[in-house]
Amino acid sequence: MTQLAPNESVTGAEAMVALTAMRADASSLTGRHPAHVFRPLPEILAGWEANGIGTMPFRVGVDIATHRYAGYGLAKMLPLERVLVGCESSRAGAFGGFHHPDQGYRHFQMVALITMYGPMEGRNPERPTLALLDLLRAYTHDCLHYGSRRRYVEVAGMPFRTQYGINYRRTSGQSYSAADPCESHHTRNLGIIMEGACDKEARAITRQMAENFGVAEPSDVLGSLAFRDVTGRLTEEDAGRVVDIPGSEEQTRYAAALRGYEKDVNRRYAHFLEEFAPGEERECHTRLLTAIISGDVAELGAWLDARHGPGAFAGLFRTPEYFAPTDPRGGQRRDPRARPFRVHAPRAPGQRPREQR
Repeated sequence: MTQLAPNESVTGAEAMVALTAMRADASSLTGRHPAHVFRPLPEILAGWEANGIGTMPFRVGVDIATHRYAGYGLAKMLPLERVLVGCESSRAGAFGGFHHPDQGYRHFQMVALITMYGPMEGRNPERPTLALLDLLRAYTHDCLHYGSRRRYVEVAGMPFRTQYGINYRRTSGQSYSAADPCESHHTRNLGIIMEGACDKEARAITRQMAENFGVAEPSDVLGSLAFRDVTGRLTEEDAGRVVDIPGSEEQTRYAAALRGYEKDVNRRYAHFLEEFAPGEERECHTRLLTAIISGDVAELGAWLDARHGPGAFAGLFRTPEYFAPTDPRGGQRRDPRARPFRVHAPRAPGQRPREQR
């Protein structure tokens, strides 16, 4: 029996069979990290607790997120057994956390890949409290990806995703919205909007847990940045700060990925809310998340129309190429003079979006 997320649908018997096979085996994901050992999240938490590490900040945070997300229409959180946590790495100097390359929620497999924050050679985190906060941020973030509306149709016997949240894609591969220009401070890309909305929510929950449990900000440079990152308190100076960790290339790359994600995702999303919902940022954020979960943009569109005129959603996001004629030989006919585009923001080498495209 195929496991489906709460708001997924699949058209086509062969696509369903293929999706079932993908979701029965996550080795194609863990195999990309041969040095790391991945274990189901319940096993990781039980192991930490057996070694005297209290996990209440994570468990209480998940309870709060479950209640909070229900208000957006999410009926079920990502099952903990569908979350694989990497640790016990055989690679010297391996460093994990939210910004580790090639991890996040993978919709075809319906699995979230997460790495333990900090040095990864052991099974227990070097900084347990910060690792728990990082884990909470990653899990609550990926729960929103898991619960987003997703529609698959069958193409050549395989599932093809034509809708994810409030974003769409034609079977030719053409995305509804185009990528933002490099170094842009604003966004008109729905992938960035949805990623930013998910992370804003996850970081708000993580910040609440840090405050409730009295977690102090570390004094070292990377620990301080990581703490501010998971709690959504990075400053403009932090976002532009180049950090070099002596003797650790991986930690230096981690800091660069953290800074890039903040600039390309969180700052752009914050600017979007300020630009199109001044004084109503919280309400706009709530409406966006509700639409992402249901896949219905009618109420969000009406809300935007009332403030910016008819057709605001399509005007903001739809690329002119979206409804371009399809080439009979396959693919989409495009104006050869048109500039190529990408569907997500620039990333550091090896860095991938949290949600599989």
